[in-house]
Amino acid sequence: MGAMPGTLVCFHAHPDDEAIITGGTIARASDAGHRVVVVFATRGELGEMLDGVSRTTSALGEHRTGEAERAALALGAARVAFLGFHDSGMAGDQANDADGAFWSTDPEVAAERLAALLVDEQAEVLTTYDERGGYEHPDHIKVHDVGLRAAELAGTPRTYLATISREHFEAVSAKYLDELDTGDAPDTGDAPLGVHEARITTFVDVSGQLDRKRAAMAAHASQIPDSSFFLSLSDDVFAEVFGTEWFIRVGRRPPTSPDDREDWIF
Repeated sequence: MGAMPGTLVCFHAHPDDEAIITGGTIARASDAGHRVVVVFATRGELGEMLDGVSRTTSALGEHRTGEAERAALALGAARVAFLGFHDSGMAGDQANDADGAFWSTDPEVAAERLAALLVDEQAEVLTTYDERGGYEHPDHIKVHDVGLRAAELAGTPRTYLATISREHFEAVSAKYLDELDTGDAPDTGDAPLGVHEARITTFVDVSGQLDRKRAAMAAHASQIPDSSFFLSLSDDVFAEVFGTEWFIRVGRRPPTSPDDREDWIF
């Protein structure tokens, strides 16, 4: 018997992160009858500027808000919410310390804001990021810290750290070197992606939701154009790269064998 319907809150730094890292999980939870709420710390005001959009951060933030809502529709999320902080830019940018930037915000203030939403939604599960934020982006690291504290304040029963299997991406990168080199690869600087697989407690099969995950990525056209690394992959390679989503369940010991892994978050 499956779990009774509950509410999943997925906490992310910027619009488009949700589609890439947890899009399949959002769609799968929605398919199973769970309410899904996607919460963004920022509106991604310092992302790539789109031709035809006013060259201001506020205009880009407004545009990316619309993209987030369209992606949520593709995935089946019931609600999109924003905590109201400003994009902090990449590590070392002057924007890291600007007034209102998420990175420079008192983490307790941000956590209280997210905790209020968790309580209002009676969230059963929260996803945030691993301690590196996937690749050491300042806002992603802050999502980790704020998410953990908010879950504590709200008494959320289960918290998962969305992450990436480093070994998986090294393997597919070697296997599909030519294809993965096409399009505009994401810039993660010198930081390796994700964490070692031995730490990952939960391996979620999202192969049945990949069409919607791809559609959600495409909805974020300002940041993920058709020429991007993500959307230029063939269906078969896309399935191998993105057919699993990974989480570390807070409070659960690392698995001692593949049989000890969780396969779902509810």
